Parts: sequence; C-alpha cells; structure tokens
Amino acid sequence: MFPEPLTPEEEKEALEKLAEGDEEARNLLIEKNLRLVVHVCKKYANSNIDQDDLLSIGTIGLIKGINSFNINKGSKLSTYVSRCIDNEVLMYLRWAKKLNSEVYLNEPIGKDKDDNVITLEEVLENDNKSIEDEIDTKMKLRKMYDKIKEVLKDRERTIIELRFGLKGEKPKTQKEIAKMMGISRSYVSRIETKAIDKLSKEFKEE
Repeated sequence: MFPEPLTPEEEKEALEKLAEGDEEARNLLIEKNLRLVVHVCKKYANSNIDQDDLLSIGTIGLIKGINSFNINKGSKLSTYVSRCIDNEVLMYLRWAKKLNSEVYLNEPIGKDKDDNVITLEEVLENDNKSIEDEIDTKMKLRKMYDKIKEVLKDRERTIIELRFGLKGEKPKTQKEIAKMMGISRSYVSRIETKAIDKLSKEFKEE
C-alpha cells in the first residue's frame, strides 16, 4: 500500500521547498510518488529481469527525476518523473542485454593459431581443445572483459559477473548474490546500480 499522493497545493509547496534545498521536501516527494514506479514498471513485467530489480531501478529513475525537476519549466511533475523512470528502466534493460554473455556469442574474440577469426560460440562448441588452445581461449576471454576490470572495483565486478552470468554460469538474482556475499539485497542493488552507471558512462564516451 502506497501513501496517498500529494494534493496539487501540497506538491507545489514541496517543490518550492525542494528548490530551496529542503531535504525533507525531497524525501516527501519521493515517497509520495513511489506508486509511479510500480505503474511504469508494469510495462516491463514480461522482461527477464526480476520484478524487485525492476522496481529498484525504477526508484533510481524516480530519485533522479525529483532531483532534476525544474518547477519553473511548466512541466507536470508526474509526467516528467514517469519519463525519468521509464528511461532508467530502458537504459538498464539495454545494458543488461549488452552484458549478457549471449550477446557476444557471434562476435569475433580473436584469431586462432592459423590466423582465422574465431567467435565465442565456436570456442564454446569446441570440446576437443588442447591445453595450448585452452590457455589461448582464456586469454581472449580475459581481454574481452578488460573494460569491466578497468572500470569496476572488485566487489562491483563480482556482482556484475554474477548478475549477468559473465563467467558462463546462470545469471543470479540480487537475493542470491546477497546470500552468497553475506550482505543485504538493497546493498547489492546499490553496488550494481553504481557499477552499471560507471560502465554506461564508459560506453557513452567511446
């Protein structure tokens, strides 16, 4: 059950206080608009992302929307914030798809000893690799994830690898990772969000 939304008068007052840097007004606006996160995230119920994860990402969009809303531009808060939530979820879904190991199956990851271009799919399908080939494959895979290793801290990288199955295992939920690492699910969510934000900025700059 979500709290009742603010009346137009209450919302206007809270936004005016927010513009003056009032933290309580900011928190009130976030709390009173949480229902919008659920509303927007319903559109993505059929995605492969855990519903709790979607709501967490949507809430980040809500917070960003409240933080960046300009009362003087004439936009309606609910419309603006809903768009921010939607954008945040879409960005997450695109990034999750990009990071998923299946995305890379048909992409070249290097060349073999005879200078032939090979893909990850070919590597995975080859069950008769020599020790030399095994080492060569591991080197290529390591190179493939250099960007993640360069940008992320150890815990961030571990969580991203577990969440999206980047080590060849089945992707895990935030709850499963939290149990494995002995931390709360909300903490896993915060670390994951921070890591995705770092990587997103890296790829945007390329």
